[in-house]
Amino acid sequence: MEWIEDIEEMYIKTNGITLHTIIIGSGEPLILLHGFPDFWFGWKKLIPLIKDRFQLIIPDMRGYNLSDKPEGVENYKIDLLIEDIHGLIEHFGFESVYLAGHDWGGALSWFIAEKYPNKIKKLAIINAPHFKIFQSKLKNDEAQKEASSYIFKLLKPDSEARVLENNFQILRRNLKEDEDKYIAAWSQPGSITSGINYYRANMDYDDWTGVIKMPTLVIHGMKDGAILPVVLDGLEKYVEDLKIVRAKDLGHSAMKEDPQMVASEFIDFFQ
Repeated sequence: MEWIEDIEEMYIKTNGITLHTIIIGSGEPLILLHGFPDFWFGWKKLIPLIKDRFQLIIPDMRGYNLSDKPEGVENYKIDLLIEDIHGLIEHFGFESVYLAGHDWGGALSWFIAEKYPNKIKKLAIINAPHFKIFQSKLKNDEAQKEASSYIFKLLKPDSEARVLENNFQILRRNLKEDEDKYIAAWSQPGSITSGINYYRANMDYDDWTGVIKMPTLVIHGMKDGAILPVVLDGLEKYVEDLKIVRAKDLGHSAMKEDPQMVASEFIDFFQ
């Protein structure tokens, strides 16, 4: 990974915390937000394919890897997470940016796009449900309820202990490479609890309309066993300018499974 030598590593103060952030590339700014239980490194296969097109800004989100991990569920509410990223945009003095997110990073991106529509020129989402639709499916769709059973396990008070068992065995079974880097990130004090707190703090959040005004690209791996294609149903009711790419052979993490496709879609969509 020759590009590793080109990264700039920063610790950026925003919204009362510090976010460890990777900067690489040149062009218009594109912020990439990772999910659970990932960190900035989850974008590593995509980075070399698009770094000559965009200035990539890739934080470890609040609670992950080398970023601050404030204690307490209340410190992981969506309203705070939104301001973390808004503060990141303000730190660089950007008038507006492109924004892309995967999993929880994608869920957060939906909220940022609604609250700060003038700051987000275009939005891209990878396997992250629009919360209005997701909350409805969790109540009314039996298949999605079953697929989301892991969430209800994470909400239990003792879920950290289960995740930590046998050197993160539950999390490691989804890894195909870079195990040492992920174990190092998960081993940061408070990291696992912080990641789980995203779920604990926000599953009942309803203080938003869900209306997204900027052009939006949704890439959904149709073989995702946790976030089913049903979350795409009715999305056009909330998103005014929508393109959906249904990747029939991909699972939860398209940017890892087929980074070339994601790069092509991003370049075509954002530029």
